[in-house]
Amino acid sequence: MHPVKLQSIIDLFDHLPEVERRETLVAYSDSAPKQAPRPNEKFDLEDIRKDEECADTVGVYLQVDEEGKAHFRMTLGPEVQTLTRAMAAILCKGLDGATPQEILDLPQDFVTRIVGADLVRVRSQTTYYVLSRIKAICKVYLDRQRAKQIA
Repeated sequence: MHPVKLQSIIDLFDHLPEVERRETLVAYSDSAPKQAPRPNEKFDLEDIRKDEECADTVGVYLQVDEEGKAHFRMTLGPEVQTLTRAMAAILCKGLDGATPQEILDLPQDFVTRIVGADLVRVRSQTTYYVLSRIKAICKVYLDRQRAKQIA
């Protein structure tokens, strides 16, 4: 099971021919700046860094609401590749409202359904990079919540 919002994005990509898939990925990439933090937003965790597998700095911001639902924002440096930008926008939208545990439990198989097998083969590090960063921040959040409960 995928979160409902993510499943609707997967369903969209499942039916697209390759040319339209790539055009849609570019459209998502163009919308990535809309996922940046807004003024006065507060976050439970912020993870801003440049990793070896990415061309520039990526910031992942996690806010968990009173109901335990996760909400993400991302910042992407100017050198971040189009596919990484697209995945950032897709995952911010698709994972919005899922719990951190649901995100951690999410299998990676859906990425190929969105990006397409050819791009996954060519850009495997890029396609999974944003998902791994989102999962990592969810894990830190959950670990801190568990530590608070024990203390």
